[in-house]
Amino acid sequence: MQLEKLQQEAIELLKNLIQTQSLSGEEEKTADLLENWFKQHEIPHKRFLNNVWAINQHFEKDKPTLLLNSHHDTVKPNSAYTRDPFKADIENGKLYGLGSNDAGGCLVSLLATFTYLYSDENLSHNILFAGTAEEEINGKNGIAALLPEIPKIDVAIVGEPTLMNLAVAEKGLVVFDAVVQGTPSHAAHPNNDNSIYKTAKVLEWFENFKLEKVSKNLGEVKVTVTQINAGSQHNVVPAKTHLVIDVRVNDKYSNKEIEQILKDEAPVDEINARSLRLNSSSIPLDHELVKAGINLGMETYGSPTLSDQAMLSCPSLKLGPGDSTRSHSADEFIYVKEIEEGIEKYIKLLEKALK
Repeated sequence: MQLEKLQQEAIELLKNLIQTQSLSGEEEKTADLLENWFKQHEIPHKRFLNNVWAINQHFEKDKPTLLLNSHHDTVKPNSAYTRDPFKADIENGKLYGLGSNDAGGCLVSLLATFTYLYSDENLSHNILFAGTAEEEINGKNGIAALLPEIPKIDVAIVGEPTLMNLAVAEKGLVVFDAVVQGTPSHAAHPNNDNSIYKTAKVLEWFENFKLEKVSKNLGEVKVTVTQINAGSQHNVVPAKTHLVIDVRVNDKYSNKEIEQILKDEAPVDEINARSLRLNSSSIPLDHELVKAGINLGMETYGSPTLSDQAMLSCPSLKLGPGDSTRSHSADEFIYVKEIEEGIEKYIKLLEKALK
């Protein structure tokens, strides 16, 4: 299929996706649009919940499989929008609209790339495309639900806006709930065991806490107290002060290791992880995909932001058109040229790495 035609079709699909509300958990209609693409291109596909996927024409069980994945759900538009977030306008080369940058541009670019290579017989890997739901909320009905339904994945490209540079590692996430215990009392009476006052030293401990293993690509593990809650009445000293701690995990630790370290060392009375499933991820620098990208002039870096990579157990690479700093912003946009060039670069990368 002609590349230029595919590029234009991808841009039209993105415009339709923008104009179709697809907040996390409400992606039925955008999943329909992805199915329509496959029908129009006469490519067999399957749908599980709101996840749509397809394999290349010459899929062979004995070959390793490369996943091309991005998401079609969006966050809610923030209150600072000055434009209609569900209107896809192109002005001065910018395509505006909610989800245009995160991650619609990546989604349609990967879909166009898959379509371009669909019938190629000379690839070292099978290719599986998956447009998935609930990425923005790390939901259970997105890629986590799809993985048991699809062939085994050996390596993955996850489409997120990276300015088409290679995010060769990504931090994981563990959120902890902690409790500082004190003695409840009337505010008028002496109390040397006020849980709120005791929390001051706990906060200082977290502020100064460092883990010794530093990653070349992801730096240190970042531990941040993000919420504090205590008390319900002005005249009552509360029995407990509750903390929420956000931990961004590098590739030197597993989430389980982080949990055990904080349970052993944090000066709190209780600390529990909400989930351990959002792990850090990476791909070896000598992997063919990485080497091919570097040969094409792409730079490598470690990403502090979370994506569906966290759900994958195989080596994975985050790569896509658009700029992460535009994600979740008011009047979100992506340059049309970024999509066109993104498709070209994805194709060149895969042809270089898989042939």
